[in-house]
Amino acid sequence: MDFAHLTESLQGFGPFLLYVGLSLGLIAIYAAVYTWTTAHDELALIRDGNFSAAVAFSGSLIGYTLPIAALILNTRTVLEFLMWGVIALVVQVGIYWFFRLLMIRDVSARITRNEAATGTLLAAASLVGGIVNAAALAT
Repeated sequence: MDFAHLTESLQGFGPFLLYVGLSLGLIAIYAAVYTWTTAHDELALIRDGNFSAAVAFSGSLIGYTLPIAALILNTRTVLEFLMWGVIALVVQVGIYWFFRLLMIRDVSARITRNEAATGTLLAAASLVGGIVNAAALAT
């Protein structure tokens, strides 16, 4: 690699830092909103070793990160990235509520009781939603 190519490549360092920073910020906001909207305290349960809460929360975070990655690849401006990032957040939180209201009404009680099947199913629902959300954002 010659010096000119290296210099040209490093011109993308600013946008790289910007999108990494914005992505981590959106993911942190998502985690805060998600934990605020659920009826159980994910972080306290995880600190206590609750496997079901860890699996469900991990699936939710990954499910939200998938659309964020699609946005990095497919949006043209920072404002567009942020706008669709907020929309993806609403969709992903909506997946939890859809799951809670239509599939397993007592999902939070089951996760609190460390029922691994419920945590795994919620994680899968979050991942499925995130994959579809990401694909829709990539169109």
